[in-house]
Amino acid sequence: MLTPGLYSALLSAYLLTSPLTIASPLHARSSYAVKDSHNVPSKWTNVGGAPVNKLINLHIGLKQSQFDELERHLYEVSIPSHPRYGQHLTDDEVNELIKPSDDTANLVHDWLAENGVDKAKLSYNKAKDWIKVTLPVGAIERLLDTKYSIFQHEDGHQVMRAPTWSLPAHLHEHIEAIQPTNSFFRPAGRRKALKTVIPLEELAEGPPRDFTAVTEAATTPDATDVGVAKACNTSAVTPLCLRTLYGTKSYKPQVPGKNQVGLTDFLGEANNRSDVQIFLEMFRKGAVSEAETFTVDVINGGDNQQTPDTPEQLAAGKDLEGNLDAETIIGIDYPTPLTAFTTGGMPPFNPDALTPTDTNEPYLQFLNAVLDMSTLPQIISSSYGDDEQTVPKAYAKKVCNMFAQLGARGTSFLTASGDDGVGRTGDCVTNDGKNTSSFLPSFPDGCPYVTSVGATKNFNPEVAAFDPRNNFASGGGFSNYFKRPSYQDDNSVVKNYISSLGGEFAGLFSPAGRGYPDIAAQGQSYVTIWNGTITLLDGTSASTPTASAVISLVNDALIAAGKPVLGFLNPWLYSTGYKAFTDISSGSAIGCGGSGFPAEAGWDAVTGFGTPSFPKLQSLALSSNAKAR
Repeated sequence: MLTPGLYSALLSAYLLTSPLTIASPLHARSSYAVKDSHNVPSKWTNVGGAPVNKLINLHIGLKQSQFDELERHLYEVSIPSHPRYGQHLTDDEVNELIKPSDDTANLVHDWLAENGVDKAKLSYNKAKDWIKVTLPVGAIERLLDTKYSIFQHEDGHQVMRAPTWSLPAHLHEHIEAIQPTNSFFRPAGRRKALKTVIPLEELAEGPPRDFTAVTEAATTPDATDVGVAKACNTSAVTPLCLRTLYGTKSYKPQVPGKNQVGLTDFLGEANNRSDVQIFLEMFRKGAVSEAETFTVDVINGGDNQQTPDTPEQLAAGKDLEGNLDAETIIGIDYPTPLTAFTTGGMPPFNPDALTPTDTNEPYLQFLNAVLDMSTLPQIISSSYGDDEQTVPKAYAKKVCNMFAQLGARGTSFLTASGDDGVGRTGDCVTNDGKNTSSFLPSFPDGCPYVTSVGATKNFNPEVAAFDPRNNFASGGGFSNYFKRPSYQDDNSVVKNYISSLGGEFAGLFSPAGRGYPDIAAQGQSYVTIWNGTITLLDGTSASTPTASAVISLVNDALIAAGKPVLGFLNPWLYSTGYKAFTDISSGSAIGCGGSGFPAEAGWDAVTGFGTPSFPKLQSLALSSNAKAR
């Protein structure tokens, strides 16, 4: 137990060696002006002041010196008609473009030094556009002329936040974001959105369910005569069904190892090897060995628990998301190596602990960690997101720019479009204090540098996913933060779609915003092994790893042919790649108490361009004249 005396002694010892020198002069308060302010989202409540001695790992995002130039390179290597198509940048080339100018770095370091922060205690990412330093809350409050409070979410989770913070006026153009301050973004595995078709308590208490017929179909020897009608069942979707439906079943990966795929785990999720093994034994016997060999890269204290879950963890559905992602990707992609990036950042809030906390900003930790790696998977699948309005705009843009860095290096980042259609009914109001009725776009889906994945159901034909048993509906919409990118404007598909609405939903969305999703895949009634038993899950958390696995096999074919991988997908997708997707024209993004955006011929804001056809994707990608560097 941490007694008051021991706590004081530990705190005194820390302050003697901390990066903060209390006696150093503070910048004159008169030079400060508000840099950023963000309204507290409706589900959060201020429950009191933050303890001034609590330590926070503060991340200071400096202005990147040549992001416009990086973006130019990104599009040039991603547009099929450009001579540089496929000539992806190295990590060193990217870092050279985004490193801060000397003027920016010097001014920020001078400010920190004037506030008693020892430069020797600072740490940096490779590009040095992020500075990290551990400071007590009280010191950060003085540094940013702000006040931290404890905010509690309606689910009981607590964080420390400062909704408004300031900087000296001369630094406003040099510092783009500082966190954790006013971001309430929780990149959840869409815990409410990851829909369990059969309630967890029913699964635990009821008799074992008979999946014999599904298992027998799934273990049928690989043969071209197994069609969709035999392989697929709308009540239980398996890898055999997905491989048959999307045409990957007869493809044998040629360069596993050279081609790799990754997934993200956040918020205490892990990928249980025992469950993955049981799943593969049932549904992809030839891939069983991968249950023990897939790589787990632990970032910032991420969760890699392989022991049985506690009763509390089981009640919370821990690892439902992680297992679904790993089982889906391996079930389709084997033997392509999988890396699970499991990132910490949501520890229980303990106001008396001396342990520093990042107070729930794992996306930033993840991106900085992977961007510092010299080698990355060519595809990363992420089934996590939150409402865009929970994220301060400046911070959203800073994180979005980090996705551009991934794309410039040749990595495709696919993210789930959400599971509540245009928004959760009852929550569809703005966060600007006016409570204006509005659809709720998702982050990071609105970022123009990611590929957003919606969901479908049924097989002949596929339609936009909606499950009345749990109100799961494929997410879609238009960003309020990011304008429509050039690749969506150049072929007019998004503008044409908005015109086809005939003014319906006017005032509920931003017609000038980046539209999403870009593509879709099956996302309903996935068979998943969790806690040693079968459960069925809905979600774009299912469609995203599916689409990622299919596109990863396209990269395999490209590498084997000596060609560059697809990289940032969207410019290719909107100019020519869409031809290899099966259009979805039925269903809608049901949410906010209504039908939401409808699926229509061509691109739409519920299924994008539709679902992948691997044979068409392979043929189209290989027809490119692009050459690897």
